[in-house]
Amino acid sequence: MKLRLPFPASRPALGMLLVAALGLSGCVSIGGKAPSSLLALTPDARLPAGQDAQGTLANAIVVMEPAADARVAVLRVPVQINGSNVAYLKKTQWVERPARQLQHLIAETLRAKGGRLVVETDTDKWQQRVSGRLLDMGYDLPTRSAVVRFDAVKETPGGLLDTRRFEARVPNVSDDAAAIGPALNQAANDVARQVVDWVG
Repeated sequence: MKLRLPFPASRPALGMLLVAALGLSGCVSIGGKAPSSLLALTPDARLPAGQDAQGTLANAIVVMEPAADARVAVLRVPVQINGSNVAYLKKTQWVERPARQLQHLIAETLRAKGGRLVVETDTDKWQQRVSGRLLDMGYDLPTRSAVVRFDAVKETPGGLLDTRRFEARVPNVSDDAAAIGPALNQAANDVARQVVDWVG
């Protein structure tokens, strides 16, 4: 394959162009290096395939994506070193924002309970809306625990608000992604079940 230039080039000029191109190829990286481990939350309770959930939007429960504290509003997994120092787990990240994954987890746990139409898109008509703020979804090094902490808000169309803090911990977890990932999944499912029982 011949390299065609829009202008005539001498051999020295062509050589300089090729050297410059090769130099740039060592500096530019497209896509970046993939992390060694990707974590995802998976629901313990699922709506069986083929099972219907019927109803009107006026009777639906809307599950919103929670807001998130800055430390958990990223794809990295926070590690609490002590009271004021936070690091992030090396070579590990979430496949999707933790707050969005928690939204899906709560919604799927509600669907599995059955009896109500559950949607994850905001709408003007709804019977109940669940939102909140994700405070923590990470690893606590001093106690060697996976921790999920969530401030939930339950709202009715009349404007009545109810709030409650939910927390789940899984103790005795080693400080590597292979152990922390499943422990966080367990704690998140525990919080989702608590929220669903509270919603009723």
